[in-house]
Amino acid sequence: MSYLPFKHYTKNKHGRDFVVGDIHGMFSALETLLQDISFNPSCDRVFSVGDLIDRGAESNRVMEFLEEPWFFSIMGNHERMLIEAEYDKSMYKSWTQNNGGDWWLDIDSKEQTRIRERIRQLPIACEILTQSGKIGLVHADIPSGITWENFVKSINADEDMCNYVLWSRNRYRHYKITNSTERVEGVDLVVLGHTPVEQPIHISNICYLDTGATYKTRKGLGKLSVLEIQPNLKLYQINTRKKGWFK
Repeated sequence: MSYLPFKHYTKNKHGRDFVVGDIHGMFSALETLLQDISFNPSCDRVFSVGDLIDRGAESNRVMEFLEEPWFFSIMGNHERMLIEAEYDKSMYKSWTQNNGGDWWLDIDSKEQTRIRERIRQLPIACEILTQSGKIGLVHADIPSGITWENFVKSINADEDMCNYVLWSRNRYRHYKITNSTERVEGVDLVVLGHTPVEQPIHISNICYLDTGATYKTRKGLGKLSVLEIQPNLKLYQINTRKKGWFK
């Protein structure tokens, strides 16, 4: 199977589409929220901005969701750490000791291989056509001064851009200083994760959707957010501080 760093999804003509912020192993919380919003797996779809794994109690369920025909994800920096840890001893140590990857130690080698190979195929970014227009998903950041078309071209050819997309917070830092951000031309909305915010931020055509599902002690965080993007834009949330959803 050839690797595709960018994927395009056509409009869902029969159901609803949702984007979920960083899950970080909080899959039971996602299931509860989807049940609350009457998610229909036969016609609805869920797209993830990445960081499916680490920190939460159910990272070992990641394949269960990646194998669902209604669930689609791009890569987050935590998925990248999992991939790099196979060959990089310092990354392995950092990931499993300091960045929530300790769940990996309880997975047998056969399942580790299956998870790793599936995650290796996750795209760096994607776009979804909706009734509201073209929605782009990027895990962490998209540079200012670049059109969506040029951005898509760059992640197909530039490893530095891929690393930027997975790790950067430059745009968010600029937003915090100026209370503004530059529009990304050529796309109607870009949804980002990676940076925990107390409530989703919609500024220009950028939406920050990570509301810190695994941050049970940081004030204002501890929520999992889902944004309906098709047929309408609507936000749903669930409080993830519930006992039993953490290690």
